[in-house]
Amino acid sequence: MSTPERFMLSAPAMLEREVKKSIFLAQAAPVATPAEAMKFIASVSDPDATHNCWAYLIGQTYRSDDAGEPGGTAGRPILQVIEGQGFDRTVVVVTRWFGGTKLGAGGLVRAYGGTAAECLRTAPRVPIVEMVGLTFCCGFSEHALLRARLEAMDCQIMAEEFGAEGVGLHITVPVAREAEVRTRITDITRGQATIRVVEEDEAEGVGA
Repeated sequence: MSTPERFMLSAPAMLEREVKKSIFLAQAAPVATPAEAMKFIASVSDPDATHNCWAYLIGQTYRSDDAGEPGGTAGRPILQVIEGQGFDRTVVVVTRWFGGTKLGAGGLVRAYGGTAAECLRTAPRVPIVEMVGLTFCCGFSEHALLRARLEAMDCQIMAEEFGAEGVGLHITVPVAREAEVRTRITDITRGQATIRVVEEDEAEGVGA
């Protein structure tokens, strides 16, 4: 069973609509960390508005806040929209200026969720490509050919270290192409390369 495709915003997005005289403004942005999400929330929240409700989803980490609306009527619907539309690494703030007519719990869920949904539905998006980090060493004579082949296979060269015996490389590879990349490295180095998976923070010192 294949994993559903996930997306992230390629640029911030905004959408405003009126519901029974209340104005709802959704503002969404791509974020990489919870700290980045909280910074965005703080930057776009209007202290003069009635409510600034929000949610973010980053991998397995998520948070939502009803910001004074009845529990479960604002933050949770926004979060469900982010997840339901296949977004990740995304934060959405929906700001409300009260227009004098109460919406009730169901009306609030529809207003906050609907505004967030319409904002994300029309927002620019890009697929999230899961990457894995690999490190290995190659000879000087193989280096240029390996670089060319790897870049043609959507790999990114993160770090290189030139030593007496050859070149150590740290690359990131689309998970879907890892087996293909490993085979290509092995072929070009005639089986001499020892390939191992690394974390991103191991990029410095690769080949050591």
